[in-house]
Amino acid sequence: MVIRAVVWDVDDTLFDYTSADREGMRAHLLAEGLLSRYPSVEEALTRWREITEQQWARFSAGEVDFETQRRDRTRVFLERELTDAEAEDWFRRYMVHYESAWALFPDVLPVLDALAAGYRHAVLSNSSLHVQDRKLRVLGLRDRFETILCAAELGVSKPEARAFLAACEALALPPDQVAYVGDHPEIDGRGAAAAGLLSVWIDRGGAYATVEPPVGPRRIASLAELPSLLRADTRFGAPSTFG
Repeated sequence: MVIRAVVWDVDDTLFDYTSADREGMRAHLLAEGLLSRYPSVEEALTRWREITEQQWARFSAGEVDFETQRRDRTRVFLERELTDAEAEDWFRRYMVHYESAWALFPDVLPVLDALAAGYRHAVLSNSSLHVQDRKLRVLGLRDRFETILCAAELGVSKPEARAFLAACEALALPPDQVAYVGDHPEIDGRGAAAAGLLSVWIDRGGAYATVEPPVGPRRIASLAELPSLLRADTRFGAPSTFG
């Protein structure tokens, strides 16, 4: 089946979230006078990332809303009771530093340009529409996508098939005519494959570099590999271009 549309993850796929989060939190901890609480900057950043993943899991499971997981990230990290307003103020100060470090990966604009004429494009993210719409506008990408779907508004998050199928429905295309590109081998890769999309895992050598590739997604090391992958009928036995 011919692929007619590409649905994209955002964080650590198009946008270098890991670097921005690391540099933003480093600057924020310095400004807040909190670096001395940790043996090293890297340990502080590791702790922040662990808490982020834990609180995000609660949001994905429907236990808390998007704003609550942000406030709770702050409370757990600081290890003290905070009012909602205090937690929100602390997180907003962090966001100033985080946003100053926003950047696209260098392979993003070339591949979007290469695919612009032949494919429709959309976004499916486990975030909120407010966050991702603004991010894509700041990064100059918003006009590249027909629609942006996010877990906070959908009420369902990846890797559930309903999230991926909602993106297909928004494009009025069947799953076998849609590719999904994301950085997480399970949440993005296996989830999209299980929903019937052509699943592409972009492995940039980060946190998941040592993960054994799950069955289903096609693994690439750079988005530069994507155009040829989309033209090939990779779901029926053609090899991955990775490595």
